[in-house]
Amino acid sequence: MADYRKTLNLPDTPFPMRGDLPKREPNWIADWQQKKLYQRIRKASAGRPKFVLHDGPPYANGSLHIGHALNKILKDIIVRSKTLAGFDAPYVPGWDCHGLPIEHKVEVTHGKNLPADKVRELCRAYAAEQIDIQRTDFIRLGVLGDWDKPYRTMDFANEANEIRALAEMTRNGYVFKGLKPVNWCFDCGSALAEAEVEYADKQSPTIDVAFPVSEADAGKLAAAFGIDAPTKPVAAVIWTTTPWTIPANQALNVHPEFDYALVDVGNRLLILAQELVTSALERHALEGTVIATAKGAALDRIEFRHPFYDRVSPVYLADYVGLDAGTGIVHSAPAHGVDDFNSWRAYGRSNEEILSIVMGGGEYVPDLPYFGGMNIWKANPAIVDKLREVGALLSNGKITHSYMHCWRHKTPLVYRATAQWFVGMDKTATDGSTLRERALRAVEATKFYPAWGQARLHAMIANRPDWCISRQRNWGVPIPFFLHKETGEQHPRTVELMEEVAKRVEQEGIEAWFKLDSSELLGAEASQYDKISDTLDVWFDSGTTHWHVLRGSHDDGHPEGPRADLYLEGSDQHRGWFHSSLLTGSAIDGHAPYRSLLTHGFAVDGAGRKMSKSLGNVVVPQEVTGKLGAEILRLWVASTDYSGELSISKEILDRVVEVYRRVRNTLRFLLANTADFDIEKDAVPLEQWLDIDHYALALTRQLAQQAEGDYARFEFHRIVQALQVFCAEDLGAFYLDILKDRLYTTAADSLPRRAAQTALWHITQTLLKLMAPILSFTAEEAWAVLHPGADDSVMLHTFHALPAQEGEAGLMARWGIIRGVRAEGLKVIEALRTEGKVGSSLQAELNLKLSADKFGAMQSLGDDLRFVTMTSIATLSQADTADAEQIIATPSALHKCERCWHYTDDVGQNADHPTICGRCASNLFGEGEQRSHA
Repeated sequence: MADYRKTLNLPDTPFPMRGDLPKREPNWIADWQQKKLYQRIRKASAGRPKFVLHDGPPYANGSLHIGHALNKILKDIIVRSKTLAGFDAPYVPGWDCHGLPIEHKVEVTHGKNLPADKVRELCRAYAAEQIDIQRTDFIRLGVLGDWDKPYRTMDFANEANEIRALAEMTRNGYVFKGLKPVNWCFDCGSALAEAEVEYADKQSPTIDVAFPVSEADAGKLAAAFGIDAPTKPVAAVIWTTTPWTIPANQALNVHPEFDYALVDVGNRLLILAQELVTSALERHALEGTVIATAKGAALDRIEFRHPFYDRVSPVYLADYVGLDAGTGIVHSAPAHGVDDFNSWRAYGRSNEEILSIVMGGGEYVPDLPYFGGMNIWKANPAIVDKLREVGALLSNGKITHSYMHCWRHKTPLVYRATAQWFVGMDKTATDGSTLRERALRAVEATKFYPAWGQARLHAMIANRPDWCISRQRNWGVPIPFFLHKETGEQHPRTVELMEEVAKRVEQEGIEAWFKLDSSELLGAEASQYDKISDTLDVWFDSGTTHWHVLRGSHDDGHPEGPRADLYLEGSDQHRGWFHSSLLTGSAIDGHAPYRSLLTHGFAVDGAGRKMSKSLGNVVVPQEVTGKLGAEILRLWVASTDYSGELSISKEILDRVVEVYRRVRNTLRFLLANTADFDIEKDAVPLEQWLDIDHYALALTRQLAQQAEGDYARFEFHRIVQALQVFCAEDLGAFYLDILKDRLYTTAADSLPRRAAQTALWHITQTLLKLMAPILSFTAEEAWAVLHPGADDSVMLHTFHALPAQEGEAGLMARWGIIRGVRAEGLKVIEALRTEGKVGSSLQAELNLKLSADKFGAMQSLGDDLRFVTMTSIATLSQADTADAEQIIATPSALHKCERCWHYTDDVGQNADHPTICGRCASNLFGEGEQRSHA
């Protein structure tokens, strides 16, 4: 008996069913590196329109976490998709290298009190080591980029150009020195940027304190309340959660429009906001009677006395005072509060008058009466005792509230007025505009993904204070200013001198400034000037990369200058890198350094909880790549809507693996069934394709148009969903299911089979290029199977251009009806199979009685109706109405063809081949069957 299985065109491919990704991915990465794939992409893309995604530099410290992987994979997807879309899309990775965390790590490792130059040497070496470690992990994720030549903020050229960026901002009039309250960390011993502040619950003491009215102003107070001179002592009552600031009190703030009550409590009169009298007296365990009221405005400039120091505390009006808690009167310490400071300055008080009694390490100055040298937190109870001693304490307690903490040390911060360098938000620059105005215009001109980011950043810029850019550290880019010893003013040639410093830094790094003798630049003037030692905020480092990278070390040659098409980071960077880049770009160039901003959310566990070691829910990217492969991480990133939180867990990754398997199996079928097909020799002209092939081409075009549009909009989860549906439903459950018979049973070189293969070739080309930005390893693996022995890569091409065909709308509509009828027919057959009456759909005969529209669509298939319905025999008749429609399936009584498994009445009629049907006999030994639709 003949073995007809050998006569079938059974699929064959070296593309394995199992990806074995953890084992094989490193080999592909090594191959990309050996072949210099990134450099070849650059060469192939030369001359195309530019698309520049500028990398926000991760900090060169610590192992990669899942947030790093998410960020870098998103960037890689975008860069790859833009390359395939026909752009020249370089990707230069970068690292942020200066700052406290690295300096702190060096101190922990090598000890404190090292010489400053030794600290810088060790910091530079440590940052370089960390970059090498992180780079290896980034490359393992399949991220293509200029890894041999990244940018590092500690590279000498970048350090020098950062100084030049500061010089431009200084030239434009935005940089000034001032005494202002800034976020201060005692552990860091430095001011912190807004982005370095996080909030956590803290328990603080609460106190109500009486400030007696000055004897000299007792009459003014009586007049304000419209009463005769009181015969009892009068005191204004404040409530605060920071007893340590009481020694620094210099004023009292009231709201001009609030009503304030004069309350008789027996032994004295207390001033409280009228709305808060009841709650305050209850807290003080007192009973009282309101004898008079006055608007806050009437109390303006009336002087009260500090509870235990011999000085006055005048009343200043301030709109920030609220009635949500306390007494409606705020004690003001301008050295330790932004609102306090602003109120102080609004009344014409000078910076020189501000009491700065807290040192950088958290202790009071030694000569402060009662508390000199004490740590401020430990002084809280001593201050409470002192207030009780002088009779000024009305009540005390505790409160748990959200309080600012250092993001590195997790310790509480304070506002501390120190002399720092600022970028002024509202200083008028040389062109007459303020930085705030420039930045707000820039926000409005920027496109945001998602769109809500625009309102968020706009509000931050509209309300932000001046930017404190100076730090008191060793490991940072210096602020190379010379200040006059008597006046404190900058040298008149500051900008010119900064260029001289930049030239030295370009050759020797930041060390050049610290070892510089002032006389080298100032000559005889050197004795009149101090060389300052402050360094720049690290947000200035990364915030000026548009200057020292895009127009410096990695000038991209963009025709419109150093302005990136896209910045992409986590949503926290609205107050971080996006923010500092916006301010520096607006200050230097008058516009943002980016055209678009994309923000992604943070990775959380499957229950939506933040990841933490204590909860045991941390997903480590290195472990995922080692167990499942980087491809699975890439697919997880792409399949999740990044505009919100991104959930990840073992269960979620298991589901991603299943999606990957479905896509891979589809690819395997496509590759296996085109293994003997050469597009140059075997392609069938479009006009000779079968009708279902035209429909498959239309479906593929629909997928490509949607996916390419979604890539352009950065909506990757929609692409993954579309790929899933296309592979599982359009291909797997429909087109490929129907196509198997034609591919396997017709003659290998027949027109029906070659037409199908031509369609499959176009589908495969389209699918591989659409998935390449996401499933990069798998796309390259499949591409190598398509082009065996060729030194090629899918990334050296662009999205596939499908052949044009007319009438696709009508084609889609008709085949949409056919698919619906087919699905109903298969349900009826499945019921027979469940009952055990048939083994497969081919064993069934199907009778379709359909209303006009459906009848017409199915009738258009002609004799190919049975192939579409997956039956051996299918008959069709027209129903008068939709209600009269019927689909009936019955088991076939005919004989099964041993080769194609169809049940037909001509099996056995060929004496030479009695076990196969006439169709198979013709395909094997005759002219072959003719098909027109399926």
